[in-house]
This record gives sequence, C-alpha cells and structure tokens, in this order.
Amino acid sequence: MRSESTREDWTISVDAETKASERPGDHEAELRLWLRMLTCTSLIEGEIRTRLRKRFDITLPRFDLMAQLEKAPDGLTLGEVSRRMMVSNGNVTGLVERLVAEGLVERRASPKDRRATYVRLTDEGRAVFSGMARAHGDWMAELFDGLDPEEIGSLMELLAKTKRSVQRATMETDQR
Repeated sequence: MRSESTREDWTISVDAETKASERPGDHEAELRLWLRMLTCTSLIEGEIRTRLRKRFDITLPRFDLMAQLEKAPDGLTLGEVSRRMMVSNGNVTGLVERLVAEGLVERRASPKDRRATYVRLTDEGRAVFSGMARAHGDWMAELFDGLDPEEIGSLMELLAKTKRSVQRATMETDQR
C-alpha cells in the first residue's frame, strides 16, 4: 500500500535544481544557479500563498495589489497598478472588483481625466492589510531564520549584482 506523500517528497520530486545536480556535466554553472534561484523563489512563494490563504483567505495577487495601494495613500490608476505589478490591465480589473466587493478597496474617477479610474484602500482595507503585512514580515523572518545577518547582507549584495547583470544583458538584447 502506498503511503501518502509528504510536502518534502513532493518538493524533492519537482526540484529541477536537484535533478540538474545529479548530472552536473550536462549543465552550465549559470543554469544551475538559475534553477537554484527559481527553486528558492517557488518554495517561498508557494509557502506564502498557502499561509495567506489559510490565515486570511486571500490570494497572493490580491495581497500584492493591496501592498501597492498601501504605498500610495491617494490611490493609483489601474494602469499604474498594472505596471507596478507587471500584469495586464484585465488582471488588475478583476482583482480590484473582488476587493471592492469585500469593502477593502474603493474606486473613484479621476478629476482630470474621465477615462482614468483611481483605486485606493478603504480604512477597513488599510486595517486588514496592516495585519496581513505584519504576518507576512514574520513569515519572511521565519523562512530566512537559517541565515545570519552577514549571510543576508552578502546574499543581498550578490542579488543586486545579479540584477544589474540581467538588466545590462536585457538592454544589450533590446539594442540588437
């Protein structure tokens, strides 16, 4: 009889980084680095999605939208939210509709451009988001608890250097 698989078993079976390390001659160091970064991102994002759903009954995209609005007390246009979240206007519209229905976000017409709609957190939305943001911060601290402050600093520096490298390569590709 087959036993129920655990979360760890599932993670190991889909961990492309582990599969790549089993055949190191078949992969360049850069590919293994990319797979490790992707694996870490996927693990963290999956855990945050699960915790947000279980504790607050909210999706990560809705949480992300509220985080963008929390930074802009006067509100943002749907286009601004779309650019900040790097998703389509249609995706933002659907997220906003749900949050408006829950009383967490309000819409208002732009006084300067009738075609533009501003969205912002309601007072209730700010209160709800504040609690979620505190929990999110605690979860991040828990997930990175295995790293000491010096390691976090080093990782931040390396990731900043990685970001610059990717941006430089992207600009070079765009110029071709």
